[in-house]
Amino acid sequence: MPTFDKELDASGLTCPMPIMKTKKMLQTLAAGQILHLIATDPGTKSDIPALLGKTGDQIIESSIVDKKFHFYIRKTS
Repeated sequence: MPTFDKELDASGLTCPMPIMKTKKMLQTLAAGQILHLIATDPGTKSDIPALLGKTGDQIIESSIVDKKFHFYIRKTS
């Protein structure tokens, strides 16, 4: 598990809220910082990579633990 600078727990939220909150949180990070996103909506499995394809930020690790999706996202710019 990577170290992270901020954490966003979007558990229980459904599309599009996890994506909107992730995008907003990423805007508060400086380049190189890491966001730990936790979500339960299965759509985040494809939505987060799609969002990051637009923002240019990177998933450095992802996993599923106890039906929760965990993403560690590095802000690149």
